[in-house]
Amino acid sequence: MSSQEYRHIVRIVGNDIPGERKIIVGLTKIKGIGYNFATAVLDTLKIDTNSHIGDLSEEDVQAIEKLITDPVASNFPTWFINRRKDIETGNDLHLLTSDIPFTLRNDIERERIVASWRGYRHLNGLKVRGQRTRTSGRKGGAVGVAKAGGQSAPVKDSSGGAPAAAAPVATTEAAPATEKKEAPAEKAK
Repeated sequence: MSSQEYRHIVRIVGNDIPGERKIIVGLTKIKGIGYNFATAVLDTLKIDTNSHIGDLSEEDVQAIEKLITDPVASNFPTWFINRRKDIETGNDLHLLTSDIPFTLRNDIERERIVASWRGYRHLNGLKVRGQRTRTSGRKGGAVGVAKAGGQSAPVKDSSGGAPAAAAPVATTEAAPATEKKEAPAEKAK
């Protein structure tokens, strides 16, 4: 370890990872790499998972980056890869960083154009995977019953007879002023 200099920031697949992080946690900071995938990468390369990322040599960083960018070439199982049988290429891919939301947007847009049922559900902002929508997944503010403006319900007479006339509704508007004040210029005349 003394021959290798400690690095405070290590750049892997375009992400800056602080050197004081453990390797396993540092790799999960890359979008598209989870804890299990990071563990599999480090086990394949025979790197200690408890060491810090700043202690990695440049060769180890390059080996990690090569394995992350092309896990199919390293005989990773296909169920470990996050994009199997890509629609455009037909290959198994593992998407990283900004490729994930870009591909997701393209998939949703393709479904909308084809006018599939999933496309309609995405278009209307509804649940896509068959979940219940009757009680859960409600969006937006609460919609209540609006009160009737100015009308009040008839009040029952205390004697138990017919309903009495409704009480007059007070208005919040001020009564118009009847007095007129003279302007200061007119007072002088």
